[in-house]
Amino acid sequence: MDHPFNTLDRHFQLPHIRHVGVNRPLLWLSRGWSDLRENLGASLPYGLLFAIAGYLLLSYATALPYLFTAAISGFFLIGPLAAAGFYEISRCHEQGQSVSFAQSLRGLRQHTDHLLYYGVFLAIVLLGWERLSAILFALFYQGGSPELSNFFRDVFLSGDYVQFVVAYLVIGGALATLVFALSAVSVPMLMDRDVDMVTAMMTSLRAVATNLSAMAVWAAVIVILIAVGFATMMVGLVILLPLLGHASWHAYKDLVE
Repeated sequence: MDHPFNTLDRHFQLPHIRHVGVNRPLLWLSRGWSDLRENLGASLPYGLLFAIAGYLLLSYATALPYLFTAAISGFFLIGPLAAAGFYEISRCHEQGQSVSFAQSLRGLRQHTDHLLYYGVFLAIVLLGWERLSAILFALFYQGGSPELSNFFRDVFLSGDYVQFVVAYLVIGGALATLVFALSAVSVPMLMDRDVDMVTAMMTSLRAVATNLSAMAVWAAVIVILIAVGFATMMVGLVILLPLLGHASWHAYKDLVE
């Protein structure tokens, strides 16, 4: 019986995926930090813009806890696409080119079609998750909309809404895992090679499946660092988002031949 990846190869001509150790994400972070340090002028404006946008979005969603939690989840879902500017900076830096913020924006225009198609895909996923989140609240949460200040205590920690918490975490976790597997290396690959979106997504899925332990660690690192950014009222994201974006470029270059 054919291995599923053999079937993928016949249809999509996927590149070879390297096997890496479980501690490899530390190397990606180190290389990402090097890119950030040497391209502060180009990288930090992206981090500042995304931190401000995230703060405004979460502020708007504060009155609606279901929308607030969906917005936080959505931040992770759109992360791979939002990091496109960092990929462009790292790509140019890898080739020995100096790049400014404005130059990186002009570089992104060369990949407008691919990024647009991928953006539509992520937008559909995000809208679907927002609707699922609202449905879960309607099905399992009785009474008026909970106050955000007491939301985690009253809903997640009280034990009165176990079914809601389990359903929310299972569905949300499954969706986040799927998007991570399809996005881990697909956007940088679209910017680096002349491939279509489906091939890039299948390559990403293969990279994650081939390196489950390392990619699980990488996913945990992303969640922890983004959580730190949220805990600092988005201020930490000014540095942490560029760090993760540059590191993700190096993850792609390390995993995909």
